[in-house]
Amino acid sequence: MGSQVVDTPTAAEFLGQVLELTTREELARIGGEVTAKSAAMRLAVGPDPSAMDTDAVRELLGWVFVARRRVEEVLAVVEPRRFAVAVADLIHSNDGLAARYDAFTGLLCSLPEIAADLPGELLHFLEPARYWLWTRWMWDPNNETGALRLVTMDEIDLHGETAGLTYLRVGRALAFVAETGHAAGFTTFDHRGRGEAEFGVDVFLAAVYGVYMQTVLRMRMTQEFTNLLPPLPQLVRRLLGVHRSPVRKG
Repeated sequence: MGSQVVDTPTAAEFLGQVLELTTREELARIGGEVTAKSAAMRLAVGPDPSAMDTDAVRELLGWVFVARRRVEEVLAVVEPRRFAVAVADLIHSNDGLAARYDAFTGLLCSLPEIAADLPGELLHFLEPARYWLWTRWMWDPNNETGALRLVTMDEIDLHGETAGLTYLRVGRALAFVAETGHAAGFTTFDHRGRGEAEFGVDVFLAAVYGVYMQTVLRMRMTQEFTNLLPPLPQLVRRLLGVHRSPVRKG
């Protein structure tokens, strides 16, 4: 990637629009909720992901927005024991990260929407200090849209030959956004710097995409319809999968 990855003026403009619709304190609260989501997912997985039972697998999937209402579909394609082993391989296998990513998505090729979002969610929220988030709202390579595309320079190429190689490119771009955000205050939401570490960039980009969604819908829909849109903080929570906790069985 070139020396200039982040479109800093545009990112600053988006932050201004975000702060017209919510506050840094509210974004900090969302960051805390995302931190709690990560902790809950790690608790569900336990020290050995391959040892997860069916209930643990269900709870883990319940924390992922794209999968929470389609748990039965996922488990019909990949039975719980196999899914647990696949999660362990995704996180801890000695294979290269791109290969691990591709192997996991290959198990879910019949569920393309879930395959597109689930591995990035699992990697990031189970090992937030090592891996980054990639979902379609962050960047959709099919449509060339998403929050990351909105705040990076046009010439930055996020496409890889496989989903795993694309994940690596997205990660490099996110590292630049996180670094810029740290310096410019995009990812620091209160005086304690809460939300700045593993999840600050997630909250910022979700807020950017929430503003984008609202803008596009207001341009295309009637006022009566757009008035039904949830406020920006709730859109951000939905994108990050923290608008409600998963239903626990048993």
